[in-house]
Amino acid sequence: MQLTDTHCHLDFNAFDKDRNVVLARAWEAGLERILIPGVDLASSRAAVRLAQAHHRLYAAVGVHPNSSLTWDERALGELEDLAADPKVVAIGEIGLDYYRDRAPHPLQRQVFREQLNLAGRLSLPVVVHTRNSSPQNRSCILDVINILAEWCAKLRADPRSKSLAEHPGVVHSYSGNEAEAQHLLELGFFIGITGPVTFRNAVELRKLVASIPLERLLIETDGPYLTPHPYRGKRNEPAYVRFVAEKISEIHNQSLNVVAEKTTANAGHLFQWREVD
Repeated sequence: MQLTDTHCHLDFNAFDKDRNVVLARAWEAGLERILIPGVDLASSRAAVRLAQAHHRLYAAVGVHPNSSLTWDERALGELEDLAADPKVVAIGEIGLDYYRDRAPHPLQRQVFREQLNLAGRLSLPVVVHTRNSSPQNRSCILDVINILAEWCAKLRADPRSKSLAEHPGVVHSYSGNEAEAQHLLELGFFIGITGPVTFRNAVELRKLVASIPLERLLIETDGPYLTPHPYRGKRNEPAYVRFVAEKISEIHNQSLNVVAEKTTANAGHLFQWREVD
Protein backbone atom coordinates (compact mmCIF):
# COMPACT_ATOMS: atom_id res chain seq x y z
CA MET A 1 0.00 0.00 0.00
CA GLN A 2 1.43 3.37 -1.06
CA LEU A 3 -0.60 6.33 0.16
CA THR A 4 0.13 10.05 0.13
CA ASP A 5 -1.64 12.68 2.21
CA THR A 6 -1.25 15.81 0.11
CA HIS A 7 -2.70 18.21 2.70
CA CYS A 8 -2.33 17.95 6.47
CA HIS A 9 -1.65 20.78 8.95
CA LEU A 10 0.74 18.77 11.10
CA ASP A 11 2.24 21.97 12.49
CA PHE A 12 -1.04 22.94 14.21
CA ASN A 13 -1.18 22.69 18.00
CA ALA A 14 -3.80 19.92 17.75
CA PHE A 15 -0.82 17.63 17.14
CA ASP A 16 1.59 19.09 19.71
CA LYS A 17 1.05 16.41 22.35
CA ASP A 18 1.48 13.35 20.15
CA ARG A 19 2.90 14.39 16.76
CA ASN A 20 5.48 11.59 16.69
CA VAL A 21 2.83 9.00 17.55
CA VAL A 22 0.60 10.38 14.77
CA LEU A 23 3.48 10.03 12.31
CA ALA A 24 4.18 6.48 13.48
CA ARG A 25 0.55 5.57 12.80
CA ALA A 26 0.80 7.18 9.36
CA TRP A 27 3.84 5.14 8.34
CA GLU A 28 2.21 1.99 9.71
CA ALA A 29 -0.90 2.73 7.62
CA GLY A 30 1.22 2.79 4.46
CA LEU A 31 1.80 6.49 3.89
CA GLU A 32 4.81 7.34 1.77
CA ARG A 33 4.74 11.12 2.08
CA ILE A 34 2.77 13.94 3.71
CA LEU A 35 2.55 17.55 2.50
CA ILE A 36 2.19 20.26 5.17
CA PRO A 37 0.78 23.54 3.80
CA GLY A 38 1.33 26.90 5.43
CA VAL A 39 -1.52 29.29 6.16
CA ASP A 40 0.59 32.32 7.18
CA LEU A 41 4.27 33.11 7.66
CA ALA A 42 4.51 31.48 11.10
CA SER A 43 2.90 28.23 10.00
CA SER A 44 4.95 28.23 6.78
CA ARG A 45 8.12 28.43 8.88
CA ALA A 46 6.83 25.63 11.10
CA ALA A 47 5.96 23.47 8.08
CA VAL A 48 9.49 23.86 6.72
CA ARG A 49 11.02 22.96 10.10
CA LEU A 50 8.91 19.81 10.31
CA ALA A 51 9.79 18.85 6.74
CA GLN A 52 13.47 19.33 7.46
CA ALA A 53 13.22 17.04 10.50
CA HIS A 54 11.44 14.11 8.77
CA HIS A 55 12.50 12.80 5.38
CA ARG A 56 8.94 11.80 4.36
CA LEU A 57 7.44 15.19 5.19
CA TYR A 58 7.36 18.06 2.70
CA ALA A 59 6.13 21.65 2.95
CA ALA A 60 4.17 24.22 1.00
CA VAL A 61 4.52 27.86 2.00
CA GLY A 62 1.88 30.51 1.59
CA VAL A 63 -0.64 32.92 3.09
CA HIS A 64 -4.22 31.63 3.32
CA PRO A 65 -6.94 34.07 2.21
CA ASN A 66 -8.17 34.32 5.81
CA SER A 67 -4.71 35.68 6.70
CA SER A 68 -4.66 38.25 3.88
CA LEU A 69 -4.60 41.20 6.30
CA THR A 70 -1.05 40.15 7.29
CA TRP A 71 0.20 40.52 3.71
CA ASP A 72 2.92 43.02 2.78
CA GLU A 73 6.16 43.14 0.78
CA ARG A 74 8.04 41.54 3.68
CA ALA A 75 5.69 38.55 3.54
CA LEU A 76 6.32 38.09 -0.17
CA GLY A 77 10.08 38.25 0.36
CA GLU A 78 10.03 35.80 3.25
CA LEU A 79 7.90 33.31 1.32
CA GLU A 80 10.43 33.45 -1.50
CA ASP A 81 13.25 32.79 0.96
CA LEU A 82 11.38 29.87 2.55
CA ALA A 83 10.59 28.41 -0.87
CA ALA A 84 14.31 28.07 -1.56
CA ASP A 85 14.47 25.16 0.88
CA PRO A 86 14.61 21.84 -1.05
CA LYS A 87 11.79 20.39 1.10
CA VAL A 88 9.38 23.08 -0.15
CA VAL A 89 7.50 21.70 -3.16
CA ALA A 90 4.60 24.14 -3.59
CA ILE A 91 3.17 27.56 -2.82
CA GLY A 92 0.10 27.19 -0.62
CA GLU A 93 -2.36 27.21 0.89
CA ILE A 94 -3.52 30.20 -1.14
CA GLY A 95 -6.79 31.24 -2.73
CA LEU A 96 -10.09 32.89 -1.82
CA ASP A 97 -12.52 32.40 1.07
CA TYR A 98 -15.83 34.26 0.97
CA TYR A 99 -17.30 32.11 3.77
CA ARG A 100 -15.19 33.21 6.76
CA ASP A 101 -14.89 36.67 5.19
CA ARG A 102 -11.93 37.66 7.37
CA ALA A 103 -10.43 39.96 4.75
CA PRO A 104 -11.92 42.21 2.06
CA HIS A 105 -12.46 40.34 -1.19
CA PRO A 106 -10.34 42.72 -3.32
CA LEU A 107 -7.43 42.24 -0.90
CA GLN A 108 -7.84 38.46 -1.02
CA ARG A 109 -7.71 38.55 -4.81
CA GLN A 110 -4.60 40.76 -4.77
CA VAL A 111 -2.77 38.46 -2.34
CA PHE A 112 -3.82 35.42 -4.35
CA ARG A 113 -2.50 36.91 -7.60
CA GLU A 114 0.81 37.96 -6.04
CA GLN A 115 1.41 34.47 -4.70
CA LEU A 116 0.48 32.90 -8.03
CA ASN A 117 3.05 35.15 -9.67
CA LEU A 118 5.61 34.04 -7.08
CA ALA A 119 4.84 30.41 -7.87
CA GLY A 120 5.31 31.12 -11.57
CA ARG A 121 8.69 32.78 -10.97
CA LEU A 122 9.84 29.84 -8.85
CA SER A 123 8.29 27.14 -11.09
CA LEU A 124 6.38 25.69 -8.14
CA PRO A 125 2.81 24.33 -8.27
CA VAL A 126 0.11 25.86 -6.09
CA VAL A 127 -2.25 24.46 -3.45
CA VAL A 128 -5.51 26.37 -3.85
CA HIS A 129 -8.23 26.99 -1.26
CA THR A 130 -11.70 28.12 -2.27
CA ARG A 131 -14.84 28.40 -0.16
CA ASN A 132 -18.09 29.98 -1.27
CA SER A 133 -20.19 32.15 1.04
CA SER A 134 -23.12 29.73 0.57
CA PRO A 135 -24.03 26.78 -1.66
CA GLN A 136 -26.14 29.14 -3.77
CA ASN A 137 -23.52 31.86 -4.18
CA ARG A 138 -20.77 30.55 -6.47
CA SER A 139 -18.88 33.85 -6.77
CA CYS A 140 -15.83 32.63 -4.85
CA ILE A 141 -15.02 29.59 -6.94
CA LEU A 142 -15.85 31.50 -10.12
CA ASP A 143 -13.37 34.22 -9.09
CA VAL A 144 -10.79 31.51 -8.35
CA ILE A 145 -11.31 29.93 -11.78
CA ASN A 146 -11.01 33.28 -13.55
CA ILE A 147 -7.82 34.23 -11.69
CA LEU A 148 -6.30 30.79 -12.29
CA ALA A 149 -7.20 30.98 -15.98
CA GLU A 150 -5.39 34.35 -16.27
CA TRP A 151 -2.34 32.91 -14.51
CA CYS A 152 -2.28 29.75 -16.59
CA ALA A 153 -2.45 31.80 -19.78
CA LYS A 154 0.71 33.63 -18.65
CA LEU A 155 2.41 30.30 -17.92
CA ARG A 156 1.54 28.92 -21.34
CA ALA A 157 2.91 32.05 -23.00
CA ASP A 158 6.30 31.62 -21.30
CA PRO A 159 8.46 28.79 -22.69
CA ARG A 160 10.26 28.55 -19.33
CA SER A 161 6.95 27.60 -17.64
CA LYS A 162 5.99 24.75 -19.98
CA SER A 163 6.18 22.02 -17.33
CA LEU A 164 4.30 24.03 -14.69
CA ALA A 165 1.63 25.03 -17.22
CA GLU A 166 0.80 21.36 -17.83
CA HIS A 167 -0.08 20.70 -14.16
CA PRO A 168 -0.04 24.01 -12.26
CA GLY A 169 -1.49 22.78 -8.96
CA VAL A 170 -4.35 21.27 -7.00
CA VAL A 171 -7.65 22.71 -5.84
CA HIS A 172 -7.75 21.16 -2.41
CA SER A 173 -10.76 19.72 -0.56
CA TYR A 174 -12.88 20.32 -3.63
CA SER A 175 -16.47 21.42 -2.99
CA GLY A 176 -17.46 22.86 -6.36
CA ASN A 177 -19.78 21.38 -8.95
CA GLU A 178 -18.99 19.24 -11.99
CA ALA A 179 -18.94 22.12 -14.47
CA GLU A 180 -16.51 24.07 -12.29
CA ALA A 181 -14.34 20.98 -11.90
CA GLN A 182 -14.25 20.59 -15.67
CA HIS A 183 -12.91 24.16 -16.04
CA LEU A 184 -10.16 23.37 -13.53
CA LEU A 185 -9.28 20.08 -15.23
CA GLU A 186 -9.01 21.89 -18.56
CA LEU A 187 -6.52 24.28 -16.94
CA GLY A 188 -4.45 21.27 -15.85
CA PHE A 189 -5.31 21.22 -12.16
CA PHE A 190 -5.67 18.16 -9.97
CA ILE A 191 -8.70 17.87 -7.70
CA GLY A 192 -8.12 17.15 -4.00
CA ILE A 193 -10.66 14.94 -2.20
CA THR A 194 -11.05 14.85 1.59
CA GLY A 195 -13.09 13.13 4.31
CA PRO A 196 -16.56 14.48 3.39
CA VAL A 197 -16.65 12.05 0.44
CA THR A 198 -17.19 9.32 3.07
CA PHE A 199 -20.19 11.02 4.70
CA ARG A 200 -23.54 9.29 4.19
CA ASN A 201 -25.22 12.45 2.84
CA ALA A 202 -22.43 13.30 0.35
CA VAL A 203 -24.30 11.92 -2.66
CA GLU A 204 -23.48 14.83 -4.98
CA LEU A 205 -19.80 14.82 -4.02
CA ARG A 206 -19.56 11.12 -4.81
CA LYS A 207 -21.18 11.72 -8.20
CA LEU A 208 -18.61 14.43 -8.82
CA VAL A 209 -15.72 12.13 -7.87
CA ALA A 210 -17.10 9.50 -10.25
CA SER A 211 -16.89 12.04 -13.09
CA ILE A 212 -13.19 12.81 -12.53
CA PRO A 213 -10.56 10.40 -13.90
CA LEU A 214 -8.36 8.75 -11.28
CA GLU A 215 -5.40 10.30 -13.10
CA ARG A 216 -6.54 13.74 -11.92
CA LEU A 217 -7.37 13.01 -8.25
CA LEU A 218 -5.33 13.60 -5.12
CA ILE A 219 -6.32 12.40 -1.65
CA GLU A 220 -6.02 14.56 1.45
CA THR A 221 -7.00 14.65 5.10
CA ASP A 222 -6.85 18.42 5.75
CA GLY A 223 -6.09 17.23 9.30
CA PRO A 224 -6.93 18.08 11.98
CA TYR A 225 -10.18 18.96 10.14
CA LEU A 226 -12.70 17.10 7.93
CA THR A 227 -12.33 13.73 9.61
CA PRO A 228 -13.79 10.88 7.53
CA HIS A 229 -16.34 8.33 8.62
CA PRO A 230 -16.07 6.31 10.91
CA TYR A 231 -14.06 8.85 12.98
CA ARG A 232 -16.14 11.91 12.12
CA GLY A 233 -16.21 14.33 15.05
CA LYS A 234 -12.70 13.42 16.21
CA ARG A 235 -9.36 14.89 15.24
CA ASN A 236 -8.28 13.96 11.74
CA GLU A 237 -4.78 12.61 11.05
CA PRO A 238 -2.78 11.32 8.06
CA ALA A 239 -3.49 7.62 8.70
CA TYR A 240 -7.16 8.34 7.99
CA VAL A 241 -6.45 9.23 4.35
CA ARG A 242 -6.94 5.52 3.77
CA PHE A 243 -10.70 5.97 4.30
CA VAL A 244 -10.79 8.57 1.52
CA ALA A 245 -8.93 6.16 -0.77
CA GLU A 246 -11.33 3.35 0.14
CA LYS A 247 -14.37 5.45 -0.77
CA ILE A 248 -12.81 6.50 -4.08
CA SER A 249 -12.03 2.84 -4.85
CA GLU A 250 -15.69 2.05 -4.28
CA ILE A 251 -16.87 4.97 -6.44
CA HIS A 252 -14.51 4.12 -9.32
CA ASN A 253 -14.91 0.35 -8.95
CA GLN A 254 -11.15 -0.07 -8.61
CA SER A 255 -9.12 -1.89 -5.99
CA LEU A 256 -7.79 0.08 -3.04
CA ASN A 257 -4.24 -0.69 -4.17
CA VAL A 258 -4.93 0.80 -7.61
CA VAL A 259 -6.37 4.00 -6.11
CA ALA A 260 -3.49 4.31 -3.65
CA GLU A 261 -0.89 3.73 -6.33
CA LYS A 262 -2.50 6.11 -8.83
CA THR A 263 -3.09 9.00 -6.39
CA THR A 264 0.43 8.61 -5.02
CA ALA A 265 1.80 8.74 -8.58
CA ASN A 266 -0.32 11.83 -9.26
CA ALA A 267 1.13 13.53 -6.18
CA GLY A 268 4.65 12.68 -7.29
CA HIS A 269 3.99 14.03 -10.76
CA LEU A 270 2.67 17.33 -9.37
CA PHE A 271 5.05 17.94 -6.46
CA GLN A 272 8.21 16.35 -7.83
CA TRP A 273 9.36 15.21 -4.37
CA ARG A 274 13.08 15.80 -3.92
CA GLU A 275 15.03 13.31 -1.86
CA VAL A 276 17.07 15.27 0.66
CA ASP A 277 19.70 13.77 2.95
